[in-house]
Amino acid sequence: MAVEETETDSKTFGNAEKDFVALGIAIAAIILFVGTGSSVLPRAIDAVFSGGKEPERLLVSALLLNIALIIFGWRRYRQLSYEIAERKRAERQARELAEIDCLTNCLNRRSMAAATQRLRKTASERGQAVAYTMIDLDNFKQINDMHGHSVGDQVLVILAKRLKEELPDDAILARLGGDEFAFVVAYDLHQRRRIDDLVIRLFDQAILPFRLGNLVIDATMSMGVATDDGQTELNPTLDDATQLMHRADIAMYHAKKQGKNRYFWFEPSMENELRFRNELELGIRRGIVDGEFVPYYEQQVDIATGELVGFEMLARWDSPDLGVVSPEVFIPITEEIGMIAELSEKLMDRAFRDAQQWDESITLSVNISPVQLRDPWFAQKLLKQLVANNFPPHRLEIEITESCLHENVGMVRSTITSLRNQGVKISLDDFGTGYSSLEQLRSLPFDRLKIDRSFVRELRGSEGCSKIVDAIISLGRGLDLPITAEGIESEEILDTLKQMGNLKGQGFLYGRPENAEEVHARLKSMGLLSTTSDTAALVAENAAPNIIESTKTRASL
Repeated sequence: MAVEETETDSKTFGNAEKDFVALGIAIAAIILFVGTGSSVLPRAIDAVFSGGKEPERLLVSALLLNIALIIFGWRRYRQLSYEIAERKRAERQARELAEIDCLTNCLNRRSMAAATQRLRKTASERGQAVAYTMIDLDNFKQINDMHGHSVGDQVLVILAKRLKEELPDDAILARLGGDEFAFVVAYDLHQRRRIDDLVIRLFDQAILPFRLGNLVIDATMSMGVATDDGQTELNPTLDDATQLMHRADIAMYHAKKQGKNRYFWFEPSMENELRFRNELELGIRRGIVDGEFVPYYEQQVDIATGELVGFEMLARWDSPDLGVVSPEVFIPITEEIGMIAELSEKLMDRAFRDAQQWDESITLSVNISPVQLRDPWFAQKLLKQLVANNFPPHRLEIEITESCLHENVGMVRSTITSLRNQGVKISLDDFGTGYSSLEQLRSLPFDRLKIDRSFVRELRGSEGCSKIVDAIISLGRGLDLPITAEGIESEEILDTLKQMGNLKGQGFLYGRPENAEEVHARLKSMGLLSTTSDTAALVAENAAPNIIESTKTRASL
């Protein structure tokens, strides 16, 4: 549509330039002036200087009219020419604004497709292929959040300048939006290695530390490369530049998934993988609404006595289309698409109702995603949920991982404090695999440490891991923090842990995670179902006003 409008405007300007009406009026007036003047002027001169007969008044009037027409026609023609020149300049400027990114002076997404298609056509005529490369800065949002958008803009400007300096003169560079850039370069079909060399050079030069006054920002980038080279000839299946960009985007996404700060050439398997991920994403959104996700429960046992003391809730997804999907697969995707809070709330609602039927001495542990802890209202939402389900806060233990402590320690401390003030217990999960400092363990009010299963599983025949586990237990003893050992899968491991101290444990040795019905049957056989559920509900109901009032007070602060 924009192209059609531009062509129409150009035709209008061309017609205006070739419209000699105004100029014709002036020329006709000049011709009449010459004809009339040749008759009038000699008589007028003769009358003035020789006292001859005056020229006829009609001819004099015609002469004056011709002069007026000459002035009018010429001024109108000049004015029209000036207006056309101004409109052309404005159109050229508008076209540049529409096609150029105003921050970096690169092409923008709108113009990149057409420019790529033109380069493809030229390269094809020369027997060459083109490589389309997508570039994305890793964790650019953190730069904006920490230093402000003005600093982020400066980083983008410097990056664009560095890219231009390293790219060949005939390469096309565009900023597609945000921190996403793309460039297209032609290359010989048998010299694909040159593209690899170019990309590696960009990693070495374009991503050097960004120095902005006293501020130094380190960043990395991920790249994806796609080509219309079918190894020995041009690929006829790539009809336009949009498909080429799509493939490069898939390759870049693959680089992100593989750990960032790297690049990959597009391969068909990547597209299949992305398609499967999209199916998972759609399935997750639908499954949360349809109740396909259900809580399962893993036993937590006092290692010394063998007494069942609690359960850890685990999410399970039995999709009617995809079958049983592992939590290691769907949990990260759920976090990425922003659905983890909704999923967690639905699972906890169900778990609270299930746990109301258990003996009051049995606790419920729930894992909390780092994404949820970024919500400043998480504690209030969880306490409100406890009240709505009449579940006593002292029976709940939430588990957070060490990675949560490095994103926003202040917010995590506030959340933990709010929950503990209402009786909720807080465990530091997967201890030993992250970067927790002794200062954080000392200052943050944790109630329990959980040793990661990777250490516990290796206790059998591994002296090194035995020393690590023993050191963690000693640390917990020194900080007066109870310890839970995960991943107990053999009697040998259990016997080793018994010698290390009074611990709580969980693992397949005690049984696989079970659904609500299986847990209910187990507890019934053990005589551990609640006999005072009505009393517990009444206590929770009476505690509700205090919890809500305390929550409102903290929120106002």
